[in-house]
Amino acid sequence: MSFQASDGGFTTVNLSHQDKKDKNQLNLSEVSKIGKTWDKHRANAEKISNYYASASEASFKNYALRVRRCSEWLEFELLPDESEDILNLKLLNAQFCRVRHCPVCQWRRSLKWKAKAYKILPQVVTDYPKYRWLFITLTVKNCHIKELRQTLDCINKAFKRLTELKAWPIKGWVKSIEVTKGRDGISAHPHLHILSMVQPSYFSHGYISQAKWVELWQQCLRVDYQPVVHISAIALDHDPKLLIPEILKYQIKVSDLVADREWFLELTRQLHKTRAIAVGGILRHYMRELEEKNQDLIGESEEMNEVDRESLLFRWGSKQKKYY
Repeated sequence: MSFQASDGGFTTVNLSHQDKKDKNQLNLSEVSKIGKTWDKHRANAEKISNYYASASEASFKNYALRVRRCSEWLEFELLPDESEDILNLKLLNAQFCRVRHCPVCQWRRSLKWKAKAYKILPQVVTDYPKYRWLFITLTVKNCHIKELRQTLDCINKAFKRLTELKAWPIKGWVKSIEVTKGRDGISAHPHLHILSMVQPSYFSHGYISQAKWVELWQQCLRVDYQPVVHISAIALDHDPKLLIPEILKYQIKVSDLVADREWFLELTRQLHKTRAIAVGGILRHYMRELEEKNQDLIGESEEMNEVDRESLLFRWGSKQKKYY
C-alpha cells in the first residue's frame, strides 16, 4: 500500500489486491494520513464525554452519552481513479453527536465552514474587485471563567456600537469569537477575529490609524483601559481566502477543552446558546449560511447515492485509541 497525493477533498491510496481482500482489518491511520487526525479528535472526545459524565447536571449526562456515541463508526467510499490500483477514499457515512464542544464535531464543523467560505469568497472578489480587505482582532482583558457570558455580552454590545459609528469604514464582515484559557487556570480570554471589506478609497479617504482603532474600541467597550487591537491590511495581490483558516478555526482550542475538567464544564455553561460566528453588511448576502446551526458534517458530495461502490468501514477502538 502506498499513498498518493490528496486531491479535491479525497484521500488517495494505493491498495493491492491483498489489501482489498483484508480491507476491513486495516487501521484507518494505516490507510489514510487523515486517520491520525480522526484518532486524535475521537480520543479527545472520550475525555470530554468523561468530563460531562462527572457533572451533576442532567443535561451534561445527556451530552456525555451523545459524545461517547459520536462517530463510533466511519464508512468511507472507495472511488476508482483512472489507474486501476488507485482508489479515492472519502467519508460516506457517520453519526455525529453535534454537541457544541465535542472535538470531533467541532473539527468537522470548522471544515464545513472553511469549505463554504473558500467556495463563496471568489464570487465576492469578482463582484467587488477593487475593494480592500482588513483582518482585525479586538480584545478585552481576561475575565474569570464564571464571568465569560457577561463579558461576551459586553463585547457583542460594544461591537454593535462600533458598527453604528459614523467612522465605521467596514462594508462587509465575518466575525468569529475565540476563547482561550488563561495561564492562571481560572480565567478566559475572549476576543474577536474579523475579516472585513472596505471601499477602494479607504486608504486615501477615511483611513483609521491603529491608535484610532484602539480609541474607538475602548469608547465602545466603555472601559477605563486601552484594549489591545490588531489591524492588518491584505495586500492588493493577496487572496483574502488566505485568512479563512484564522477566521473560521475552532472557537476553543482542543488543548484548552481537555486541559481542565472544571474549567471546561464552566465554559460549557457560559457559552450555552451563544453564537460563534456572525456575518454583516455586504457579506451577509453571500455568507449568511455560515450562521446556520445544524449543518451537515459530512457534505452533499459525500452522501450515499444509488451507485453501488466498495467501501471501508472503521470502528472506534477505545482501548487502542484508534479506528480499525
